[in-house]
Amino acid sequence: MAEMTVELVAVEAQLWSGSATMVSAQTTEGEIGIMPGHEPVLGQLVEGGVIAITTTDGERMVAAVHGGFLAVTAGKVSILAESADWAEDIDAEAARATVADATDESVSVLQARGRLRAVERATT
Repeated sequence: MAEMTVELVAVEAQLWSGSATMVSAQTTEGEIGIMPGHEPVLGQLVEGGVIAITTTDGERMVAAVHGGFLAVTAGKVSILAESADWAEDIDAEAARATVADATDESVSVLQARGRLRAVERATT
């Protein structure tokens, strides 16, 4: 089975590094899927976006990411986010409350919407 090295790094810490068979991410140009052997590409992650990593063990890992970049080179995908939260660590009720109380499209509202999308994708 073909695989690639994937790294998920947020400003505060490296969240994950390992081998994967698939990565999907929401960029400003649309959603992109990366498999081993993909052509080199650089993409800007959307504010309040979601990434999903399928490991070589078949585990699907989903995270909410806020801003940053996705870089694909020969055999490696680097996801460099301003912030990132694993779906299983997200307090969905707090995110729903943030969205419900929103009066504008502030950074916290965009992050909360991204967190809710990550939770939804992790359960489907």
